[in-house]
Parts: sequence; C-alpha cells; structure tokens
Amino acid sequence: MSMSRSVFHVGQHDPLAAPLLAELAIEYSSRYGRTPGEVHADLIGYSAGHFAPPHGDLLIVVEDGEPVAGGAFQRFDANTAELKRIWTSSAHRRKGLGRFVLEQLEAEAARRGYTRIYLTTGPRQPEAVALYTAAGYTALPRDVVKSVGYVHPFEKLLAVDSEAIPA
Repeated sequence: MSMSRSVFHVGQHDPLAAPLLAELAIEYSSRYGRTPGEVHADLIGYSAGHFAPPHGDLLIVVEDGEPVAGGAFQRFDANTAELKRIWTSSAHRRKGLGRFVLEQLEAEAARRGYTRIYLTTGPRQPEAVALYTAAGYTALPRDVVKSVGYVHPFEKLLAVDSEAIPA
C-alpha cells in the first residue's frame, strides 16, 4: 500500500504526464491499431489550452514519487466538461485509482462551474465501460466512428457547487 498520494494539476507536456501518455499510446495502439508513435502524436496534438484552466484540467496522481494515474477534461459546452485521457499505469491497476481520478476530475469540473460530464470510450475497452457504469454514469446511444466501430458515450450530472468558478 502506498504511503504517499498527491494530485498535481499540470500541462500536457509536463514531465509527470509523459510516462502515462506514453503507456496510453501503447495501449491504444495494441487495441485499435496504428503505431504507438502515431497514437502518441494524437494524444499530445491538442493545443495546450484544451486541458488548461479556466476551461480544462489535466491531473496526475503520484504515489511515492511515481506518476501512477491521470486524466483530463476539456470544455464540451458551457455546462459540460468532456473527460479525456483517463489512465492508470499497468503496474498500478485494480487499486481504485481509476475511480479516484474520476472523482478528482468531477470535483474539479464542478468547482469550475460545470454541471454535466460527457465522455466516450472505445469498443475495445470493457474495463472503462465497467468503471463509468459503476461510478454512476449513464450510457447514451452509441455512435459509429468509421475507423473504430461503436464508441460508448456516457454522461453524468454533477451537483451544483455554490462556490463554483464559471466555466
């Protein structure tokens, strides 16, 4: 069990995010094709503002000095944050870190004034579907993406934070 857990809010090019994004690229590559390099380029290809305040965030969970999990959100619309890049290092799975990341992202999105979370996950990620369902997300009608198949969209309504900063 970890002795020390911290959450850091960073930019997508921060060194703390690098190992998780690199492993995420390998995982997506193995599930959906394309090279890890191509997937990694897509992951970091968003402009820095997508996952930066005031409309977005990227957080990394560090245990005992090691980045072990992370996730991000960006503005989807005035009331909705879209979750992206939720990831747990393969060496640290099955410890509740995915749920912890979700809770941290939801709390930060609510603090920023968002009242709804939206996300999609791919058809080859049943563990992600299980996580979102267990965390109270509602499945929306599936959409077909030509290159992937059916993506699984989800939403969750957030409690309104009276101290929220408008998104």
